[in-house]
Amino acid sequence: VLKNRIIAIDDDLTFLKTIRRGLVTSGFKFITIEDDPEKAVLNFKEGQTFDVALIDVSMPGMNGLEVLEKIKAGSPETECIMITGLDEAATAVRAMKIGAYDYLVKPVERDDLILTINRALERKRLFNIADIGKGSRPPELLNEDAFQSIVSGSANVLKILKEAELHAASDVPVLITGESGTGKELLARAVHAASSRASSVFTPVNMASLTGSMFDAEFFGHTKGAFTGAEKDRPGYLEHSNKGTLFLDEISNLPIELQGNLLRVLQDGEYLKLGTDVPRKTDVRIIAASNEDLEKLMAQKRFRRDLYYRLKGGWLHLPALRQRKEDIPVLVSYFLNEFLGKDNNPGIEEDALSMLFNYDYPGNIRELRSMMESAVNLAQGRKISKIFFPDTIRKQKPKKPPVQQPGAEPVVSLAQMERSYILRVYRQTGNNKSQAARLLGIALNTLRKKLKSYEIT
Repeated sequence: VLKNRIIAIDDDLTFLKTIRRGLVTSGFKFITIEDDPEKAVLNFKEGQTFDVALIDVSMPGMNGLEVLEKIKAGSPETECIMITGLDEAATAVRAMKIGAYDYLVKPVERDDLILTINRALERKRLFNIADIGKGSRPPELLNEDAFQSIVSGSANVLKILKEAELHAASDVPVLITGESGTGKELLARAVHAASSRASSVFTPVNMASLTGSMFDAEFFGHTKGAFTGAEKDRPGYLEHSNKGTLFLDEISNLPIELQGNLLRVLQDGEYLKLGTDVPRKTDVRIIAASNEDLEKLMAQKRFRRDLYYRLKGGWLHLPALRQRKEDIPVLVSYFLNEFLGKDNNPGIEEDALSMLFNYDYPGNIRELRSMMESAVNLAQGRKISKIFFPDTIRKQKPKKPPVQQPGAEPVVSLAQMERSYILRVYRQTGNNKSQAARLLGIALNTLRKKLKSYEIT
């Protein structure tokens, strides 16, 4: 079910009911119909928000262009599509100048209407992505639960999560890049959880394991007798993931001679099951991930350029942990709570935390998690200290503080980072202590003590 909110405005109630039926059968759920243009405008004045407005041009009392002007004045982010009984170029031009996205001529075919709405929603999504980070406040997630497995206090990562949430609202393929261990599959699962496909299956596929003829058999499935050993019909990943999300991990490992097979699915939305020549339609959202530079692979003729641009409908790049060190104290606290529980967490010595802060983590978050799990096992309930970490980390030479560049953000202490992160989450939850504690992964009493030390009651 699509979560976008749509309002249709027309003095013809029969036409409105037809529009609503067509939208519902196409997956839209939140639809308002209004045959009184003045009441429709009042919806906006009262603070209701809509992603798309469908507006008839010719209505008694207040015509469609007047409605358009009022909607755009109070809700400029709403994409407006005009509907007219006459194909009048002058009216269309005027509507575009006021701010309409497009216009359709009655009788409106359902497929044309859905295509135009989806294009308007895609433009809205891209505008929203371009606006992320322009304000003084960090971007806020509308669906925090979908992203709760991703732990970060980094402003840059919060921006990426907001972009991911906006991509989730559409069905465009998404490409996630980043070094091994940065959390690409976690982010892919979050995009799925925030999408209209959340109630359907999420299928991760290791592309390195699909070589030669195995790709077609595993990806597309096969009928009984399609090849030697095919003793029964078997669904492929596409059929298994229908209505859901297919996560193609390490897409760079797919041999170039097989990449065209995947491209055809993305282009045509259909595939051939082995053993039959009847094309099958597929309704699946593709998310791909790579820890390699795909543009370099394209230059080496190892990755198809057309497939790259098809996969990159939305692009999310996760920075390495060494590039977001403000997250290290947050992650350490999260892992301690995960392995020990909030009530049995003895904490970590400051010098041990500083040592972890100075390490570069070639294995990124996955490596830090493994280190913390090992330290917890060795500590046996004691406070985590330096002795519970590997020699390679304990014996590393302390790094000199970086030279402060003009205009760069000042270097802050671990305590300051923790304070900044806690207050950011607290404010994003509207000063809700229980919700903030849950998101931070700490006990409510711990949060109260922290806020008291910050002189916040």
